[in-house]
Amino acid sequence: MPAPIRVTIWNEYVHEQQEPSVAELYPDGLHGALAKSLAAPDLEIRTATLQEPEHGLTQAVLDATDVLLWWGHAAHDKVDDAIVARVRQRVWDGMGLLVMHSGHMSKIFRELNGTSGKLHWREVGELERVWCIDPAHPIAAGVPEHFDIPYEEMYGEPFMIAGDAHVIFMSWFEGGEVFRSGFTLQRGFGRLFYFRPGHEAFPTFHHAEVLKVLANGIRWLRPAIDMPFPKTHRPDPLSPIAPKDFKVHNVGIVNP
Repeated sequence: MPAPIRVTIWNEYVHEQQEPSVAELYPDGLHGALAKSLAAPDLEIRTATLQEPEHGLTQAVLDATDVLLWWGHAAHDKVDDAIVARVRQRVWDGMGLLVMHSGHMSKIFRELNGTSGKLHWREVGELERVWCIDPAHPIAAGVPEHFDIPYEEMYGEPFMIAGDAHVIFMSWFEGGEVFRSGFTLQRGFGRLFYFRPGHEAFPTFHHAEVLKVLANGIRWLRPAIDMPFPKTHRPDPLSPIAPKDFKVHNVGIVNP
């Protein structure tokens, strides 16, 4: 039997402590709600928050994480750059990263995405209809052709994402906008999945289809390879190199 997937759910945990309406929806925090709803025999789940030492993402925690879920909104600038670099390195080494909703403006998403991550938005609690446009993808397994979220924040195109993004879900909003709401990227040995639904003011993380997508995403993000990238300097050639008729100078030559 395969070892369980080691999951860390990271949440900035700001709105739940400052806004009673959000605390009412998620009394244990977004991270607590997700940990409870996503619990399964093949998942070993822990949580971490911004307020913990090193934001709860010590090197030891990340080394023991196969898939990291990330939710942030009001405190992107409070995340230490050293922690961002630590997470980035783990993704390069194979850890999966699932970024939710407003995490599109997080430091880690923008760094791995390679663009600003900007988009259009409106918060009035309108209907979101999520369409599955790649039903053959493992993240779409068991997900209907479309499903409705009664109340959500609108995100609209243009969405500044990398050109190599593979789109799985598209959203239409009651106000008329559309949005690429679920896509994947490959970064180094690690995979990234972004999924749009999840505004803190609405009960989105109690929605069965949203949870199904997140659960599928976690399992797809499980590392196929989890190891440091091989050393880039290769002083010893695989085959003999013939002498050349020019002189090699030391400028720019890296010693072993």
